Amino acid sequence: MANKVNDTTIDEIAHLARLEFNADEKTQIATDLNRMLGFIDKLNELNTDNVEPLIYMSTENTILRDDVEGPTLSSKEALKNAAKKDSDYFKAPKVIG
Repeated sequence: MANKVNDTTIDEIAHLARLEFNADEKTQIATDLNRMLGFIDKLNELNTDNVEPLIYMSTENTILRDDVEGPTLSSKEALKNAAKKDSDYFKAPKVIG
């Protein structure tokens, strides 16, 4: 493996992702990332000289249905079973501080 993940690399990643890790977490992350890099190194050992690039996972064509306009729910019908609502809107818990 050419490069090993160390504390400096983890600190840089944490800074970019705005995360903080304690020493135990850094050790676990380093182990996980080094295992991933080891797997990629293993894949690099494969000879892919005569392998065509794979664009789709299947050779079958996807058959799409026609886009047909149909009935829609009114606001009243959509909100009928909502746990929390405010006149015309669903209410959801705040997730961003």
